[in-house]
Amino acid sequence: MTKSVRDEETGSAPAPVSDLRRMTHQDLKDFGMSKLAYVKPVTYEGEAAFAIHAADGTPMALAEDQSSAFEAIIDHEMVPAWVH
Repeated sequence: MTKSVRDEETGSAPAPVSDLRRMTHQDLKDFGMSKLAYVKPVTYEGEAAFAIHAADGTPMALAEDQSSAFEAIIDHEMVPAWVH
C-alpha cells in the first residue's frame, strides 16, 4: 500500500510513502537492503535479544535491547522497522 504526501517544509512534489505494517517480504526487498533494517525479538544462547536484519532478511547483528538495536540502525543511516 502506497500513498503520496507533500513535503510541508519545502512544498515539493508528492513522494510515495509505504505503510510498513502492510509491506510484504518482496516490498521490503524492493525498498532496498541498504536503506531499511528491521528488528525482531529473538532468544540467543537462552537470553532475550533483538536481531537486526537487512530488508531482504539477511541477519546483520544482535543487540541486548530494542533501544540499542534501533540506535545501531540509525547510526548506520538506515530506517528501522519493528517486526513482532
